[in-house]
Amino acid sequence: VQLQACGGGLVQAGGFLRLSCAASGRTFSSYVMGWYRQAPGKQRGLVATITSHGNPNYADSVKGRFTISRDSAENTVYLHMNDLKPEDTAVYYCNVVNLNTNLSYWGKGTLVTVSS
Repeated sequence: VQLQACGGGLVQAGGFLRLSCAASGRTFSSYVMGWYRQAPGKQRGLVATITSHGNPNYADSVKGRFTISRDSAENTVYLHMNDLKPEDTAVYYCNVVNLNTNLSYWGKGTLVTVSS
């Protein structure tokens, strides 16, 4: 499995970014796809996940601001981030989990920096 994430960058508070992650090497119909993030000095934590049926799950800190979506035909997961805050600054990692085997795969991460 290969995960190629892109879309990070520097944005001012209140701005928006869209992350995308293209997955390859498998058929991902049995996978949950999602995003996690790790800020400096903190542990990696959930941002949002989405099932193959399109059911999303969000961390409380991003509810109402971030939207996760999935293009199953393209094996791509997106994270639309609106109203960004400095505390959203982190390296964002794409993740896929096989629901049948619990095998988890990670992308390399893309840096999002939100300036105040």
